[in-house]
Amino acid sequence: MPALLVIVEKNCVYKDDFNDVFNKMMTADGIILGSPVYMANISSSMQALLERAAVVLDMNKETLSIKYKAGASIVSLRRGGLNAVDAMNHFFLNQQMIIVGSTYWNMVYGQLPGDVETDLEGIENMKNIGQNMAYVLKRLKKSDGNDSKRI
Repeated sequence: MPALLVIVEKNCVYKDDFNDVFNKMMTADGIILGSPVYMANISSSMQALLERAAVVLDMNKETLSIKYKAGASIVSLRRGGLNAVDAMNHFFLNQQMIIVGSTYWNMVYGQLPGDVETDLEGIENMKNIGQNMAYVLKRLKKSDGNDSKRI
């Protein structure tokens, strides 16, 4: 992934799926970010997504915003995933989003594909964060649409 981003008309000039993902983020009521943890942090593709999205949003502040959207971060890992949750939550915080939490860290544990399906505590945690996200989204929908009154 190139380190230099060139922004033209609210889109990144690199031809990959970023623009599609970014546009879905813009139209969604809430955003759930998920990443595997390989080296104690988010994957390189998640890092690239967050950095590119932040640049596009920062360069187009007058017309683009995800402020007041609900966001949740989840990770799958063997060890060391708190940095990954933190990295994704920092993206939400920097964009003035509302972070949705769960009963414990938003993680499921496993090393190999399918291992997380045996992490019963992690599965319950994922169900809970899904319920909490639905609750927050319903509450935001009930607001009168005046962002200043949501706080």
